[in-house]
Amino acid sequence: MKTGESDRRSRRLPVDATDRRALADWRPADPATIAEAVRLMEAALVDFGMESSAIAGWIYSKCAHQIPTTAIETAAVMAAGDGTCLLLFNPDFFVKLGLDGVKFVLFHEARHLIQRHLFTEPELREDPVFDIAIESTINHVALTRLRRDALPRVDGESTGIDPRDVFRRYHADLVEQGLKPFDYEDFIRTDMGCYTELSRMKDPPAPPPLCVHELLQELQDELADPETVERIGNEVLANVLLAGKRGVRAAREELLDLIDRTEGATDRLSKLWGDLGAGMIRGQTQRTRRVDWWQRWLVDVLASKLAEGERLIYPKKRGAVLAALGEDPTLSRRGPEHRRVVAIAVDASGSMPDVVVEWISSLVGQLDGVEGHWLSFDAAVAPFEPGQSLVGGGGTSFQAVADYLEGRTPGLKDGEPFDETLDAVIMVTDGFAPHITPAEPDKWIWLITEHGDDWPEHHTPQMACHRVRTGDR
Repeated sequence: MKTGESDRRSRRLPVDATDRRALADWRPADPATIAEAVRLMEAALVDFGMESSAIAGWIYSKCAHQIPTTAIETAAVMAAGDGTCLLLFNPDFFVKLGLDGVKFVLFHEARHLIQRHLFTEPELREDPVFDIAIESTINHVALTRLRRDALPRVDGESTGIDPRDVFRRYHADLVEQGLKPFDYEDFIRTDMGCYTELSRMKDPPAPPPLCVHELLQELQDELADPETVERIGNEVLANVLLAGKRGVRAAREELLDLIDRTEGATDRLSKLWGDLGAGMIRGQTQRTRRVDWWQRWLVDVLASKLAEGERLIYPKKRGAVLAALGEDPTLSRRGPEHRRVVAIAVDASGSMPDVVVEWISSLVGQLDGVEGHWLSFDAAVAPFEPGQSLVGGGGTSFQAVADYLEGRTPGLKDGEPFDETLDAVIMVTDGFAPHITPAEPDKWIWLITEHGDDWPEHHTPQMACHRVRTGDR
């Protein structure tokens, strides 16, 4: 967990983190305490392997070195540079915890290692409010999955952040502001949802100077680069996914919970779950999720074309939460009034999915201050209104669209040239036509339908381009 620089310096280990012998020899606990701590740790690992946590079980199966050491106050699980994991644990701490407490701390550590891999965005990992959100959601899951009523206690002190205490502070803060808070289940349902709700607080909670699970970020960075952490995380998730597909109920339930809590939070996460085939474990296709993916991309790119900082912006944090909750992403207003002009050109020569046209129509229609111009094109260009049938003739010409929008040729139906100054052009097409270079390529956004040619992404100059997948695979 992130803290101030003084806290970080004080938490440096007194010995070299890569020297396993030095870690074990640093002011060792008495042999009986070490033996009992090892017994508790091994018993916890057996329970994880049997039923409690498939994710924790797979991580600890990769812990080639499990080192009792007083050089760390509590416990830490870290990825090592050789592709394995390193488990450090303070024997006195483990003995005071007892078996159930050890299971809780190790479960918490396993989720932290996985979620360090899942949430890699620096702006999130450096935000103390996000730390509180992750602590709260992980501890909620641990309490639920390990069937506990309360966090473990050592010497009368709670071993972590209680999500219910955080919720009570959040609820009181929002009520005092005259805002409507979520109920507890909605508040804690997703990592990004919890983060967004905490960000609404006038006085968000700050993380304590020392988290009991002692996930030392600076130590982790010494032992493994981000690529190693990502590789280990992917291996663990892939193995748990396979276990779920083989019918291991605990693995399936735990993975579904993790997917539900994180999917859609970022584009990278959506792609990761898609690449792992997580939709299969749900027994459903990825159709809706894939549409969400291109929709979020389009909103983000369109916002950048519509003069960010003046009229329209894409609120990325709020947008990530809306996506995680299954809601459509939206643009927000900021700054002085400006009318924006967007042209949407739909290829009439191919099979354009109705859902694509309908969603873009809804998006453009809800943008205050944005004027949308709809065009159907094949070898020529004709204005149309959403809901009308696309009637195409022979051939496809992107140049015809450019010539019309740049004022060189009239439209088919009205015979009038286009005389507006455009802020963005959205092209919905399969991409199969001679390539062009528009006069202002930075304003063009290409949505390439399934099995199409995404040449604009590789064109010089490069243009914004994304594949639209709306069918099942």
